[in-house]
Amino acid sequence: MPVDYNELKKDRDAEWREELRKKVSAKDRSSQERIKMPERPPQVRNKDFFEVPEGFSEEQAVVEASRCLDCPTPTCISGCPVNINIPGFIKEIERREFLQAAKVLKRTNALPAVCGRVCPQESQCESKCIYNRMKKRPVAIGALERFSADYERKTGNISIPELAKNNNIKVAIVGSGPAGLTVAGEMAKLGYDVTVFEALHEFGGVLVYGIPEFRLPKEIVRTEINSLERMGVKMVKNFIVGRTSTFEELKNQGYRAFFIASGAGLPTFMKIPGENLINIYSSNEYLTRVNLMKAFRFPEYDTPIVKGKNVAVIGGGNTAMDSVRTAKRLGAERAMIVYRRSESEMPARIEEIHHAKEEGIEFLNLNNPLEYIGDANGRVKQMKVQKMGLGEPDESGRRRPQPIPGSEYLIDVDTVVVGIGTSPNPLIPAALPQLEVTKWKTVVVNEKTMQTSIPEMFAGGDIVRGGATVILAMGDGKIAAENMHLFIQENK
Repeated sequence: MPVDYNELKKDRDAEWREELRKKVSAKDRSSQERIKMPERPPQVRNKDFFEVPEGFSEEQAVVEASRCLDCPTPTCISGCPVNINIPGFIKEIERREFLQAAKVLKRTNALPAVCGRVCPQESQCESKCIYNRMKKRPVAIGALERFSADYERKTGNISIPELAKNNNIKVAIVGSGPAGLTVAGEMAKLGYDVTVFEALHEFGGVLVYGIPEFRLPKEIVRTEINSLERMGVKMVKNFIVGRTSTFEELKNQGYRAFFIASGAGLPTFMKIPGENLINIYSSNEYLTRVNLMKAFRFPEYDTPIVKGKNVAVIGGGNTAMDSVRTAKRLGAERAMIVYRRSESEMPARIEEIHHAKEEGIEFLNLNNPLEYIGDANGRVKQMKVQKMGLGEPDESGRRRPQPIPGSEYLIDVDTVVVGIGTSPNPLIPAALPQLEVTKWKTVVVNEKTMQTSIPEMFAGGDIVRGGATVILAMGDGKIAAENMHLFIQENK
């Protein structure tokens, strides 16, 4: 989506913004060090599921916000998939208008408290901050976004964006993850009658089943969803579109357009010997049991989980980091990441790798599982791994791992979690044979509009991308909502 720099310039030309720029010189702003967000001690937090970062205080937020140079052409915005007015909300913090900062955020972002916690700002908005050119650390955009949303929530003065008059045109969102919730909010702002259908018993998609409490408390997700409900969005759970009701039945109920955001919940395994042994989980099942089903509080909740002593998590992405840090909190004496490349090739966020190391996670990089070995009862007891070297870059740009002959060895394990990726949910393509999909079973869309091969159906998030970040899914949702609106208006 293109950034409307004319609108940004209008905001920047406001009298109060000019006064702020004059109040502190650019030299003084740039001489301040970036403020580090306080965190709970590693050897305390790795035994519970409470959130790791503690957030900025008001004073810390104001000081960090004052580092922003309020650039005439804010390149940070171009790094944001949903085009948040970053200087706009940061300058509101600097002048201590914290509630107004949250309102500015919500003009373009339906989930600011979520994004402030889980977005990879270091590779998006913060990577475009002008401070990088000056060899200085960028403004802590993510931490300030989190502060604004949290301040609003704690005061109870939760705002909702301005809404157009209801046009009584019904649209359906399939899936309540970040892409679906974004489309719901955008369409509600445009005056549509929006219903979100969720297959599970709790709303939020990957935000509630995939991301642990210590990274994203479920209270945060519930607050964001409550805001959408206040905007008039209807939320329906325990409803499988294509099974509970077909698309044709929903069309007969008056739904004019659909957004498919059913995610990528199908686990991927390595297809090596022993993968069917007891106590070998996919990351999806492992995290869903703990996060959504509250297995970490068993028997208070009904779902159990194996609390292994020697736990190996296979993979190097954020899901693998979430899994291994969860295993540590469940009591693992040895919690290991086993990854076939080196740390520099890991797709996980730098912050998550750092937190994992602090919490006592062991990293076995350049190691690849070959086989799982079971005991007499069919439970995994050992894992055979092979050491790897790195060759030339592959199609992803990362150096290709190559096995080192004769380097195999055994590791004692009693639990294994495979976190090497996921595949798209197959339910929707199965219900719509005419829907075009790729050989990987992702839904084919026009990337400029997110429209599928079925004109009234749009799609985004992991069902299109495979596995991706929350903010990229939200970016898909913004594009889709804009084009769903155009499609409906052109086909009245």
